[in-house]
Amino acid sequence: MTSTVQKKQFSSPPRRVAFFVTCMVDAIYPDVGMSAVELLERHGVEVIFPEEQTCCGQPAFNAGFRNEAQELAMRFVDIFEPLVVSGQVDAVVAPSGSCVTMTTHFYDALFEDPNLIEYRRRAENLATATFELTEFLVDALGVTDVHARFNGKLAYHASCHLLRELRVDEQPRALIANIEGAERVTLDGDDECCGFGGLFAIKNGPISTAMGEKKVRNIVKSEADVVTLCDVSCMTHINGLLEREGHHCRAVHIAQVLNNQTDRAVHVVDQAQEPAPEAPPRRWQDPHAGT
Repeated sequence: MTSTVQKKQFSSPPRRVAFFVTCMVDAIYPDVGMSAVELLERHGVEVIFPEEQTCCGQPAFNAGFRNEAQELAMRFVDIFEPLVVSGQVDAVVAPSGSCVTMTTHFYDALFEDPNLIEYRRRAENLATATFELTEFLVDALGVTDVHARFNGKLAYHASCHLLRELRVDEQPRALIANIEGAERVTLDGDDECCGFGGLFAIKNGPISTAMGEKKVRNIVKSEADVVTLCDVSCMTHINGLLEREGHHCRAVHIAQVLNNQTDRAVHVVDQAQEPAPEAPPRRWQDPHAGT
């Protein structure tokens, strides 16, 4: 696979897809997944959810655990590729540029062994039919107006893998441009990394934080009420910094903005970041009392 994967062309709009939910959406932000599914269904697409799906292998791959990543990559191919080849689905769709990049651009590094040539071929075939959500809406369905509405100032952050590997940029911007009522504001450095980068944020905490703080300064400067993006990883990092610094703006995944669930998304984010209530003080008891 190369950095310019030739995506599948449809003679007519696709009508059935397999949804790849991704780990963070499944475990932390299920509302993002449900919003993405509702968006697809509202545009005439039947969505199936292979329940046996697991991680695509990206965290292990980035950490250098190639054998473990390879096992997950093989599992991903075994689950989704037969659905596409058999015609049970027209495509695979995921609400994450990061995970789509892993499955479409980096599996070749995991299938270099000549004994895995068949997996490499299957992975390349699957890559042509695997789409990030906004890419699928615009390029496959031909939809740029999903009848979304947002009352407020809206900015856009271009996530790294989406922009630099998938080369998906015009699609989310086209969808945002048609959100009724939104005042679209310019975000300086909207194409600059927020600093998360998965394991990068763990291994290089100070650098990650500094990059995130620069992103937050630009968000505050834009006076946006919401900054929308296509990856929940960036969303998590940015929201943590926004909340810590006491800013009212929140980062919201584009699926929820397009599905008119922005207010709900902001409420859930704020709830998740509220400190846990203090436990009532425990009263000391003499273990020998009553003896």
